[in-house]
Amino acid sequence: MTSTRIPATLIPGDGIGPEIVDATLAALDALNAPFEWDRQIAGLGGVVAAGDPLPLATLDSIRRTRLALKGPLETPSGGGYRSSNVRLREEFQLYANLRPALTIIPGGRFDKIDLVVVRENLEGLYIGHEHYVPIDGDPHAVAMATGINTRQGSRRLLEYAFDTAVATGRKKVTLVHKANIMKALTGIFLETGLDLYEKKYKGKFELDTVIIDACAMKLVLNPWQFDMLVTTNLFGDILSDLVAGLVGGLGMAPGANIGTDAAIFEAVHGSAPDIAGKGIANPTALLLAAALMLDHVKLPELGTRLRKAIDETLNIDKVRTGDLGGTAGTAAFTKALVSRIHGG
Repeated sequence: MTSTRIPATLIPGDGIGPEIVDATLAALDALNAPFEWDRQIAGLGGVVAAGDPLPLATLDSIRRTRLALKGPLETPSGGGYRSSNVRLREEFQLYANLRPALTIIPGGRFDKIDLVVVRENLEGLYIGHEHYVPIDGDPHAVAMATGINTRQGSRRLLEYAFDTAVATGRKKVTLVHKANIMKALTGIFLETGLDLYEKKYKGKFELDTVIIDACAMKLVLNPWQFDMLVTTNLFGDILSDLVAGLVGGLGMAPGANIGTDAAIFEAVHGSAPDIAGKGIANPTALLLAAALMLDHVKLPELGTRLRKAIDETLNIDKVRTGDLGGTAGTAAFTKALVSRIHGG
């Protein structure tokens, strides 16, 4: 076990964030994970404390550590605040969004799902170049949006996805696009992917392509035909939530945002203010994000131990929170999980 400490920024977040972060820290402590946490605030907590959902101190911390674990952040409505998550992606050029979906609790509508969605995180229609054109006194008569995909942005995302496929033993990668209609905007992504595969990755895995609408249908009819899906920003946003639904919903969905200079790991669900403070939140998504974080810092054996302990707590001990049909609160689930990590 390494004795070198790894500096990392910790953002508990809003709503149930602090509760699921505490549960995750308990599990990481039980693993003796060598993170040295710098605790910072963001989201609604940032607005209350510093007048900004992303205070300068939080950004400075991530610049220093280049690594963060965050709970869900609430974007204050009104007041012109932009999504903190989008700002973090832009600030640290977190161009790749990694969303694995793995069946942990068997016997659901879909079983034995093991899928990864890799989504481009900075381009496409999400760049936010939008405006209205007024006509005849109606200020919102026409709405226009501009999407931008670049060759360079597509290539770095595709290289990350292809390298990840090789490193994790994925047999098939599927490029998801709409190049039949959006010939330029998604055509550049498809064309770059096919070219990159031919020149650098051919034979390392099978590559195929599918149109986004057909992909959505196929995922519901037979998700087992896919292994890794790689796509642009908007399509990736939609498909990663669809795929989370195949394994029980966002409560089971971790996310990793990977950039050249930083990586931020998160539970992708919301802050659930309606159940905050009640001690009933399910920390599984953030725990799985922490496992991805352990993989990222080259401690995959700890990530594997954490995933195994989660699996055993849910399926052997049958300790589950209410959203998974159980009766355990956050504290009881955490206690059972820590006991499993300790081999109890």
